[in-house]
Formats: sequence, C-alpha cells, structure tokens
Amino acid sequence: MSVFDRINRAAAKRLPLKWVRARLDAPIASFSFDDFPRSAWSAGGPILARRGALATYYAAGDFCGRTVDGIDYFDAADLVAIRDAGHEIGCHSFSHEHGPALESHVLRDNLERNAAFLADCLGDHRTASFAYPYGDISPRTKVLAGRHFPVGRGIRAGVNQGLIDLAELKAVPLELRSWSAAEVERWVGEAAANKGWIVFFSHDVSETPTPYGCTPAMLEHALGCVEAAGVEILTVKSGLARAVFA
Repeated sequence: MSVFDRINRAAAKRLPLKWVRARLDAPIASFSFDDFPRSAWSAGGPILARRGALATYYAAGDFCGRTVDGIDYFDAADLVAIRDAGHEIGCHSFSHEHGPALESHVLRDNLERNAAFLADCLGDHRTASFAYPYGDISPRTKVLAGRHFPVGRGIRAGVNQGLIDLAELKAVPLELRSWSAAEVERWVGEAAANKGWIVFFSHDVSETPTPYGCTPAMLEHALGCVEAAGVEILTVKSGLARAVFA
C-alpha cells in the first residue's frame, strides 16, 4: 500500500460521516463475498444453505460472465438464483477500480452503471449496501458512497459495536493469505461479549483458493464459531436494520 493510500484510509477512518450508536441487544454476524467469483455461490452457497444462513454478495457488473486471471465469475443466472434464495446482492462498483484514483463524476457514473446492470438482471432491484473495491477509501469517496448507499463496508479489521460508522463498517477477513482459526474465534468472542456486529468478507470458495479466498473448511469453521456463540447471521442489509432500528 502506498503512502498516499495509507493517508487516505487514515483520514477516511476519522471522517464523522454516518456514525450512529448501535441499538443491538444481542450480537449479530454477516458473511459477504466480494467481486464475486462464481465459486462463492456454487461452493459457498450450499454451505450457507445447510446452516440456514444468508449472505451478501457484492457484485461488480464488469465481471459478469467472464473469466479473469483464471477465475470464473458469476453470471446473470447466478444473480437471480442468489436473490431468489434470499441472499442480498450489493454493489461493488461496475468496473472494480480503485475509487480514490477516479474523479468523482467517473465514480458516480460507475455506481450508476452497476445499478443499471443489476436492474437489468433482477428487475426492480434497489441496492442497499456497498463494498469499496480493494478496500480503497478516501474522505471524498466515502462521502460519495455514503450519499448513494445506506451502508458501506470496508476491510479495516474489527467488530462494529457502540458507535459504528455506517459509511465504513469494519470487517474480518476470511482469506487464505491471513487465515488464523484462533483469530476468527477471537473476533467472534469479542462480538458475542459486547453485543457487536461482526462482518466477514472473502472472495472465492475452493479447496485451492486464491490468497483472497477461503476453503470450504474455513467458511464452515467461521459459521460454526458464530453458531456456537449463539450469534444470529443476517445479511448486511438486515444487519443494518437490526443495528439501527431494533
């Protein structure tokens, strides 16, 4: 990460844009998949279904029906199936570019293009949540995304508790490059102890995942930890409603 990126992220972290005090009377968890590789649905979907869990799939429209760097991405039929199964489909921009590097009008057009893409695939679809591509964020892009979506998710590690930032929810990675079963257990324990909202994120789900994805066993482990701690699993959209309006 460049010095410029680190400064942007630090400044965005401190921007008091959409901070609210959580009204949770019990902990909650959300699982999310970015971009998203088709295996997040074909392999991850059945794992979620066996546990009765719903997730949030952040779609970048430009990936639809494509194979990029050897990774097969979702197609329009996958989006319909995911929606019909009760999962949430969120926005990950259309072209999946580094937001801080784009001019504001270009970024707005990118978000609107993704909205049109999702509407073409899903009909009357209104996107409630956004995930910043690459986790890249600046004060400017945070303000812009905050105007478009009720809730945005970043990649800064942590549990959302007490005063939470709806424009940049903290999240916990389920990624091979940083995987630690003990860390997952620690974060779930913190959420359970403090009536917090833990949001997990990953990309592909495979026995041989990319560094940014997880194995089925890793996903099963995180789901099992959440269930064992008595933490309810909700989509990000439903988590927002619970945390703010409960």
